[in-house]
Amino acid sequence: MKKRILIAVGVLLATVLGLTVTAGYLTFVRSAENPPAEACGREPGPGPVVVAAGASMTQGTLGANWVGALRDRPEHRGYEFVNAGVNGDTSGGLLERVDSDIVACRPDAVTILVGTNDVLDGVPLAEYRTNFGAIVGRIKERTSARIALLSLPPIGEDLGSRRNRELVGYNAVIKETAERARVDYLPLHEQAVAFLQENGGGTPYGFDFVTALAAGAEHHLLGRSWDEVSRGNGLALLVDHLHLNDRGGEIVTGLVARWLSEGQAVAPDRS
Repeated sequence: MKKRILIAVGVLLATVLGLTVTAGYLTFVRSAENPPAEACGREPGPGPVVVAAGASMTQGTLGANWVGALRDRPEHRGYEFVNAGVNGDTSGGLLERVDSDIVACRPDAVTILVGTNDVLDGVPLAEYRTNFGAIVGRIKERTSARIALLSLPPIGEDLGSRRNRELVGYNAVIKETAERARVDYLPLHEQAVAFLQENGGGTPYGFDFVTALAAGAEHHLLGRSWDEVSRGNGLALLVDHLHLNDRGGEIVTGLVARWLSEGQAVAPDRS
């Protein structure tokens, strides 16, 4: 009897471990769909190439996959969307891979959403400003792509928290950079704040690895939508206090889709 109990416990633990490893891989490790390593190594197709550059909110394996949503829209048939999002990346990390992950793709349009990890990691505002300006400058120098800079959404849903007060300066840098470089600015933060003000945000910030892993497991293993995961955590817009749920992804998708439409992105003659 005791042996059977030990075997059952062992099987249970192995199952739990296997599920945890699977959830961790799907949430944190696997690559985004059509990453630069695949897309930039081949000749571009005849349609416009759009590179979405950033961190986990762009990669879309933890929270809404807004790049995939753009790819699926009928009006974007013929476009190639390259997902240059890397989980955990900062402005410094993106600067290091501008040439390999953006310029090498010969883009016609580029979106940039990066900086949340800079805030969380305590990257000085002056360093962020230098990195961000250098990223935009290098893209402008080495490509003819249209560029759109997205402001950073709230960190947690308590808009008066210390993290969100710190965020103000980083978003100011994004707007200043857009104006100085004469590129486009997309107000993700402003629209996210308006949504939270209308839909009862205010939940104190509580992001940690366990919360993120649990959110990923609920979505990838149990099939729950990101909105359902979000509601289970008492949140309105963020899955795990940091990453966007489906409604948050819709805000980004709408902003970028309108920007692409207004610019009438057309690929140049590549012959």
